[in-house]
Amino acid sequence: MALLNVSLCSKLPPKPPLSSPNPHPSRQHLSLSGYSAPQVVKNHLEASRNVVLSLGDSVCKASLIALLSASLFVANPALAFKGGGPYGSEVTRGQDLTGKDFSGKTLIKQDFKTSILRQTNFRGAKLLGASFFDADLTGADLSDADLRGVDFSLANVTKANLSNALLEGALATGNTSFKGSNITGADFTDVPLREDQREYLCKIADGVNPTTGNPTRETLLCN
Repeated sequence: MALLNVSLCSKLPPKPPLSSPNPHPSRQHLSLSGYSAPQVVKNHLEASRNVVLSLGDSVCKASLIALLSASLFVANPALAFKGGGPYGSEVTRGQDLTGKDFSGKTLIKQDFKTSILRQTNFRGAKLLGASFFDADLTGADLSDADLRGVDFSLANVTKANLSNALLEGALATGNTSFKGSNITGADFTDVPLREDQREYLCKIADGVNPTTGNPTRETLLCN
């Protein structure tokens, strides 16, 4: 597209002749302010053509800039997610962040969609509203983390450490799995869980969340 536009912009029409031999050389022309009538018309046409060419050149340049910007965006999709979230300085969506240390960091609304986060350290991190949609959190440390409103939809949260984590209002729809995770003292208030996941977590639930004072079993609505 950019090459086509360059080609079109470079092929501007040639300057047309603005004068032709006078077919009646003997005819006298009226003069306006010292110029003959044909000369006035010629000057007017010349000025008009310059304006049109200038406008066309500006349009071509603007089109080229737009096309170059779009091509860079398409060539590097990661640019669309630079920053990952309003409080993050790195690209964290669709990345392999295995073993990375985010402990104690403020990562509110951070985008971790589809990322590989095996054994990643989120201990004590503030992750309100963050997205772990379809992410792999196998063995991740989420202990003491603020996970309110976090999206765990389709995420693999197996063998993770969720002890004392606050998950109030988090999403855990689809095939989200907490199998093998440590949930001692975790608060699952208002977390929608599949019945099979709820039954499994109730079998291992224990402790009281230190922030809310809510027993883990009660937040899971265990019998």
